Amino acid sequence: FGIAAAENFVITTTNRKEVTENTFSELVQDGVTLYLLQSVDQMLLSATKERIDFLPHYDTLVKSGMYEYYASEGQNPLPFALAELIDNSLSATSRNAGIRSIQIKLLFDDSQGKPAVAVIDNGRGMTSKQLNNWAVYRLSKFTRKGDFESDHSGYVRPLPVPRSLNSDISYFGVGGKQAVFFVGQSARMISKPAQSQDVHELVLSKEDF
Repeated sequence: FGIAAAENFVITTTNRKEVTENTFSELVQDGVTLYLLQSVDQMLLSATKERIDFLPHYDTLVKSGMYEYYASEGQNPLPFALAELIDNSLSATSRNAGIRSIQIKLLFDDSQGKPAVAVIDNGRGMTSKQLNNWAVYRLSKFTRKGDFESDHSGYVRPLPVPRSLNSDISYFGVGGKQAVFFVGQSARMISKPAQSQDVHELVLSKEDF
């Protein structure tokens, strides 16, 4: 790697957790992506790419855009799909000390690419592992543990409050993916974890599936 004998360096995961003698067996597994840096918080000089390998649930392949857990027959299902996407933002911003900002933008400018629905919030952000878990179909927000916790980590079911928004829309980890593929053919998640300088991006494509 071209490291001088007297040069200090660290090896970290994409979540910036340092690999040491004590953490090696916990952090280093087959297929894991590691950084070789001068320090744990070193700024990356260029973008890196990490391939996510998982076996998609068959529903991802054959039912993309279908919604099995709420009745939409005879109804306009678009509000349900948007509600699922907003649910992620509600959970992500639930611990904000200041203003909770959630925006929905409908993009139709052909010069900027294909039409899209963008949901933007100022939540706590997701690590690369949390984005990985979001991609895995049917990984419930209540069962994601440890370093593989989801964007719903620490979720506490809110008390029922009339006429208010909480994060109690989706339970089973299927809503976001179903909503995305109902609205369009691909999803792009861009997230910067709080207290981190790294920006993570995840792309899911129905065509690739």
